[in-house]
Amino acid sequence: MSQPQTIRRGGASARKTAARADTARKVKNAKQKTGSLLDRAMALLPVTEETLHRAFLAMILGGAVALAWAVASFAGVPAMAEAQVAQLARNAGFEVKRVEVRGVRRLNELKVYEAALAERDRAMPLVDLEGVRQRLLELSWVEDARVSRQLPDTLVIDVVERKPYAALRRADKLVLIDQTGHPLEPVSAARAKGKLILSGFNVEGQIEPLDHLLDAAPALRPQVAEAQWVGNRRWNLTFHTGQQLMLPEGDRTAAASLVAFARLDGTNRLLGGKAQAFDMRAADRIYFRVPGHGEEPIAPVKTAVAQALAHADDATPPTALAEKLARTPDEPKGEDKPKTKAKPAASKPTPSKKAE
Repeated sequence: MSQPQTIRRGGASARKTAARADTARKVKNAKQKTGSLLDRAMALLPVTEETLHRAFLAMILGGAVALAWAVASFAGVPAMAEAQVAQLARNAGFEVKRVEVRGVRRLNELKVYEAALAERDRAMPLVDLEGVRQRLLELSWVEDARVSRQLPDTLVIDVVERKPYAALRRADKLVLIDQTGHPLEPVSAARAKGKLILSGFNVEGQIEPLDHLLDAAPALRPQVAEAQWVGNRRWNLTFHTGQQLMLPEGDRTAAASLVAFARLDGTNRLLGGKAQAFDMRAADRIYFRVPGHGEEPIAPVKTAVAQALAHADDATPPTALAEKLARTPDEPKGEDKPKTKAKPAASKPTPSKKAE
């Protein structure tokens, strides 16, 4: 007798089976296509697949370390570790016990020690070198500074001082300044002795033009005691003799006039003479101011200045213009001028005798 057959309901139909097979085939084709594209891209790279795996692994590890450091920093672990290292260094004798200062001549050395005082007894790894340097640069005499550690216990400070150039007259006091016009410190008249005195509004901003002007006449430079910037446009120079020279406006004209005055002084010894002031502001002459005699105009010097200016263009620097003027021959003096023939004197009529 035959066994009864069991018929299962809900089994997969032929249509479903075919759909599954078709889906599996599409997935397989996609994987093969994607794999081939990735393989081609990898083949174009100048590195191997193993190197790329290592690079990706390093990036993952680096990100993990950065995340761990951020968490530790938030928890205060680095600060604790830094404090522990500093304590170990201090226990080993690596802490600031001495401060060595170099390069100080005019600056008050105590101010340098005050700037470094905050680092005393501090562990060497915790010394703020840049902070000490910035405090030193705030001192008026310090142009630059270098701060370094000298193990085990010394802080070395090298200072570059500013050089005093002149004394600036301000109201009733004198202030030393460097060649850039930077104020250094107030000084007495005794300490300012021998320094060039500058006065006038904004004169500290005219130091470079003044240098060029004085360089035009090197023989007169050491004899200048004071330079006054007048009206923000021209110079008055006072010599050690107390005599004053008033120069015209303009760098070129002033330099040429100063050289002309130097030549005139070389031949006539004007400095130390009777004239109290020399006025060269006029376009065609120089005025000598002699006490009790008023003003005496002299023309030839200004004529030489005009000749030098006429042969120079606007681009000619003051020093070159001064050299041009120095090569200009002097005006002929009275005895050097060509003599003209004297006209015969007209005969005077003989007076007739009066009748007796």
